[in-house]
Amino acid sequence: MTDTRTVLVTGATGNQGGATARALLQRGWAVRALVRAPGGPAAQDLRKLGAELVQGDLEDPASLRRAAAGVHGVFSVQPLAYEPETLAAEVRQGKAVADAAAEAGVQHLVYSSVGGAERGTGIDHFESKAEIEAHIRTLALPTTILRPVFFMNNLLHYADATGERVMELPVLPDRPMQLIASDDIGRIAATAFDEPAGFLGTELEIAGDELSFARVAEIYQRVSGVPTRLVPLPIEERMFEWFAEDGYRADVSALRKRFPELLTFEEFLTRRLAAG
Repeated sequence: MTDTRTVLVTGATGNQGGATARALLQRGWAVRALVRAPGGPAAQDLRKLGAELVQGDLEDPASLRRAAAGVHGVFSVQPLAYEPETLAAEVRQGKAVADAAAEAGVQHLVYSSVGGAERGTGIDHFESKAEIEAHIRTLALPTTILRPVFFMNNLLHYADATGERVMELPVLPDRPMQLIASDDIGRIAATAFDEPAGFLGTELEIAGDELSFARVAEIYQRVSGVPTRLVPLPIEERMFEWFAEDGYRADVSALRKRFPELLTFEEFLTRRLAAG
């Protein structure tokens, strides 16, 4: 029997999975959180919020099948990968989650991919997600594919600067970059489960803000009070070449109308710095 209010969340102790689990719990869904270490602090935090912890591993298809049994939906996200071995693991794991969802007959799979995955970017960790997307399309599985853009959370790397904050990045200073907070990915994923008619069968690139890294530095300085400057580095890696040549294409204006709670980078940074 399928529990019509239970969603299995992979990556539940990470940024995207954790945000999705929290958003679902806040909206009255039951969450089955797939975790490798149920006794760990992040897993126990989810348990205290009301999540059911299920021990499993993305490399163990049997554990995925057990975790998916009887649930209404599955949120699928895999760890970020760069090297050939971890990229192959990401593809293997993403396909395994989709296969387990299909075998369990779930009513809704929400897969978190990446903006631009459908466009042949030549970026290894974008192409791995494109391969998972392609596999999902071969399955008779009701699916929503979300394609997040650059994570605002990545820029917290510079949050602890004192005296002067120097942001050394291989970017064009005035080239706009689309950004999204991981909490907003979770909220959009939860909305997809809440409102399946508007999401099933769709592929949606998602962003909450669009601004240059020169503006990011200005906002960092204003919000933190720490002098901040951007130092552009030579652009050599394929991903940063793509950012300079093409980049993400989310319709930020339309998304902000559809999801009014989307955070701007300034709102995100203000909240995070205030929280310590």
